[in-house]
Amino acid sequence: MQVIYGKKIEMGEAYLGDTRSGVTKIVLYPMTISQVKSEDKDGYQAIQIGFGAPKKHTKRKVSKNREITFSEALEVGDVINPKDVISVGSICNIQGTSKGKGFAGVVKRWHFAGGPRTHGQSDRLRAPGSIGQGTTPGRVHKGKKMPGRMGSDTVTVKKSLVVSFNEVDNTIWVTGPVPGARHSLVRLTVMDQKEIKEKIKVLL
Repeated sequence: MQVIYGKKIEMGEAYLGDTRSGVTKIVLYPMTISQVKSEDKDGYQAIQIGFGAPKKHTKRKVSKNREITFSEALEVGDVINPKDVISVGSICNIQGTSKGKGFAGVVKRWHFAGGPRTHGQSDRLRAPGSIGQGTTPGRVHKGKKMPGRMGSDTVTVKKSLVVSFNEVDNTIWVTGPVPGARHSLVRLTVMDQKEIKEKIKVLL
């Protein structure tokens, strides 16, 4: 099992050797297997996991359900603990949903320079400018950078290092930022383990 889900909490600082680095605190969820899918019955091999606490006024027994592929022999009701998946020194890719910014113009969304402020240009400062051509091709190309809804995208931060792991409350600290707002859901994919030679000192 190389995948685990968690909740982003906050950012802090840590010393990696002699270098001070920004770190992010994540609370990991113990995952309960709610369904096992097989090649014979479902056409593919995967497990459905449930994690998190249910919200108020709901009949669901779990907060979230996800499907992941696996190679171990697992049964319904088994619990996958974070310590079985991740540890200090693990390198992982962290995926989350970025903060939503709402409807934004091209200057904020795509970092356009805007038009000139002088020479009679009174309303071109944040305008996108020309968006198409003449007779050929006579249309606006797909994917043109234009105003629109900004944020709420799936973002992956790669090769984050786990510098601290508290098995009591299943909290970890990873290097660098993590996409999303506080208390948002993140997915951690643990990469192949590597030896960490430098001494890690964490400021909690």
